[in-house]
Amino acid sequence: MMMDRLAADYLRRARSRLTDAESALKRGDYPEVVRYSQEAVEMSLKACLRLVGVEYPKEHHVGDVLKLQAERFPEWFRALVTDFDRISAELALKRAPSMYGIEASGKSPSDLFDKAEAETSLNSAKLVYENSLKLFREKTKADI
Repeated sequence: MMMDRLAADYLRRARSRLTDAESALKRGDYPEVVRYSQEAVEMSLKACLRLVGVEYPKEHHVGDVLKLQAERFPEWFRALVTDFDRISAELALKRAPSMYGIEASGKSPSDLFDKAEAETSLNSAKLVYENSLKLFREKTKADI
């Protein structure tokens, strides 16, 4: 039961990050969209791992653990694990640059991320979140 509560909380936080990302997109703050999208993916996937009783590493990218534990998930979810791993890895690499830029090359976050990148990040985060929420509902017979 505690894992269900943790997963629900993580998913509520992921949904909040998506709301923040959508707001940032409307403002044209593209690095923030990428950052919030990464956080939504991280929280969504950690919720999934909690749901199946897996302790995840305290890292931003948990796709490797997701792949290793894929047999714990329903078949429909397992079919998405490779995509979720890729999305998580790509966004985790963009996490720091979306906040700080690349100081060594004099690039600010706004120099690095454009509207297309922001939209792709947000759409990927929505895909992960929606399927994570579906898994939560299936496993717990509850909603958040």
